[in-house]
Amino acid sequence: MDKSKLYILKIGGNVIDDPKQLESFLSSFAKIEGAKILVHGGGKIASSISKELGIVPNMVDGRRITDAETLKVVTMVYGGLVNKNIVALLQSYGCNAIGLTGADANILPAQKRPVKEIDYGFVGDIDEDKVNDKILSSFLENGLCTVIAPLTHDNHGSLLNTNADTIASVLAVSLSANYDVSLTYCFEKSGVLRDVNDEKSLINSISSIEYEDLKKEGIINQGMIPKLDNAFDALQKGVQSVQIIHADEIACLINQTKPKGTELYA
Repeated sequence: MDKSKLYILKIGGNVIDDPKQLESFLSSFAKIEGAKILVHGGGKIASSISKELGIVPNMVDGRRITDAETLKVVTMVYGGLVNKNIVALLQSYGCNAIGLTGADANILPAQKRPVKEIDYGFVGDIDEDKVNDKILSSFLENGLCTVIAPLTHDNHGSLLNTNADTIASVLAVSLSANYDVSLTYCFEKSGVLRDVNDEKSLINSISSIEYEDLKKEGIINQGMIPKLDNAFDALQKGVQSVQIIHADEIACLINQTKPKGTELYA
């Protein structure tokens, strides 16, 4: 039996911060036919509001250290400001969307990350075997596009800040049992670049072996590492297609043509 197509897109980077870019992206996203899920970030907005409130953002290897005060900020920004703005815009483009955190309908239970070399604070590691894919499938089957904020919960009353790239990957793996999942990471670059300052240095495809070499050479570093770690994890766990593209390229998904970007291979 053929599986239905499911598009899972993660949007982040400067696209979230720029109203015109975000509106353009969401206008195209709304036109993608069939089942779709949008996972969003919003870290730069959270950092900006944190500074306005006198809370200095603390990042380690592209990941945010989330103390109690920072958790309040990311809850407001991710679960409120960014999430509901996206939902409202999608409604204006004729896409019936519902905005959720991982606590809603218990879709993404998680554990507070244990302290090892670094104490990340209120950061969640998702319980991958407890993802509520049945509820998510019911939303999709009823024509609802789910818009998911990068927040999970610990089943003890606390929300947890969780990497949006990880959420997109985990959802893709969980839902791949019942759908033909295409996982796409969208941001302001044309894909994975050999030189982050040169858009012409796009790497068209990367295998898992090549990825390890690129990390050793220092070509891929900082915030791109969590993104690619999650992407390759999804591929190895059964997701059919994973790509990293410029947000403008999602118009190709409307026409079901291959977007320009970086295709990943297990």
